[in-house]
Amino acid sequence: MQKQARTFLPLLLAVAVLVTGAAAQEPPLVIRHVSVIDATGAPPQPEMTVVIEGRRITRIGKSARVRVPKNARVIEGRGKFLIPGLWDMHVHEIFGDWIPAEERVTPLLFVANGVTGVRDMGGDLAPLQLWRLRIAAGQMIGPRIILAGPMLDGPVPQFPSSAPVRDAAEARRIVRELKSQGVDFIKIQSLISREGYFAAAAEAKARKIPFAGHVPDKVRAAEASAAGQKSIEHLTGVFEGASTAEDELMSQPRGPGRRRYLDTFSEERAQSLLALFAKNRTWQTPTLFWERGEWLIEQTNSGPDPLAKYAPAAWRERTWPLFTREISAGWSTDPLADRQAFVQAELKMVAAMHRAGVPLLAGTDTAAGVRVYPGFSLHDELGMLVQAGLTPLEALQAATRNAGEFLQLADSGTIEAGKRADLVLLDANPLEEIGNTRKIRSVVLAGRYFSRADLDGLLREAEEAAARSK
Repeated sequence: MQKQARTFLPLLLAVAVLVTGAAAQEPPLVIRHVSVIDATGAPPQPEMTVVIEGRRITRIGKSARVRVPKNARVIEGRGKFLIPGLWDMHVHEIFGDWIPAEERVTPLLFVANGVTGVRDMGGDLAPLQLWRLRIAAGQMIGPRIILAGPMLDGPVPQFPSSAPVRDAAEARRIVRELKSQGVDFIKIQSLISREGYFAAAAEAKARKIPFAGHVPDKVRAAEASAAGQKSIEHLTGVFEGASTAEDELMSQPRGPGRRRYLDTFSEERAQSLLALFAKNRTWQTPTLFWERGEWLIEQTNSGPDPLAKYAPAAWRERTWPLFTREISAGWSTDPLADRQAFVQAELKMVAAMHRAGVPLLAGTDTAAGVRVYPGFSLHDELGMLVQAGLTPLEALQAATRNAGEFLQLADSGTIEAGKRADLVLLDANPLEEIGNTRKIRSVVLAGRYFSRADLDGLLREAEEAAARSK
């Protein structure tokens, strides 16, 4: 990792100069006569005007009272709904040879679908940092990126973009090294040992850097929460912790055997675990769309795929076939009825978490999962959160307000004066039907306006780049 950082340092510094010397400010942007859904929990506010100058929202108010600045670009919002830019809180953008850097595909698909921010849960650090700097400099179109870099895993990691951890000393060293290289948080994977996990947790706490990810195979979910893990992904460790046979389930490889999880489920143990999560503010990113695709792969991975045109060759020919083979030979060998029941149990678990006050985030695991697409699949995830029992507003907040709170970004997550201008203009009300988040009329990305024609152009560019990929 140190050699990689030294190699990219001159390039990173060069791009940093571009950031400080970014292009001159665009004229003010005004969206008027629009219904604002600010994601704070307030009801929609009709007949509002939003003024954007530079990268910030400078004023919000009733259209009759807000003065439109001279030379402003005015967007008519009558009959439309303005929401905060969406966050996908679990993505992989550059992930070794499984997901090569596709700067004309992945970032464009996010923006075209209203995703203006992402939490990258494991990837190649130097090129991701370069993407982030180029996006900030206006040299590249893409979402705001919060990143972890290499994932801490066992001595023989199961995925690319990983840092092998052999012992506690190595875990501490890697945390220190990643912190010095500028990561935003530490990502934990499944195969790290107990010793390595708790050493990494202690070092992260000492270095004041969050850690998040999987609950490792050798660690209980309750222990992860007590250790300060900030978020748990994919409900890892949750069903084990809700089982009367937790020790037994932890002693076997994670994957098949869903009937045993269902048969040993304890409502009392589940409620105790969820109360701990709520008390400790252990956030959950359930990635329900990916989970359904994993457990029911013979259904979700069959038939025509209208989005296949956006998948680069590496996804189609390497990563997705690999996942399909591994899932079909292992995780999805249980009887179909058991897997269907487990998918329903996951939905019920998310509903129980919500009732218990466990904070939730919307994430997809794109593009590692089969047919899980940047941008597009976040809208599927919001739909599944509603299916689990959240209201459309609560699902929307999982991708907006909650993301800003979790990331401690005071300028993100809601629509308020002073906030960064990351916005999505919709043709229909998402609080009436969550699927309306797909009806995107335009996107504002750090103050830059993308019309429907612009967004369609991004989609065409992504399609063409995917077709050219090898």
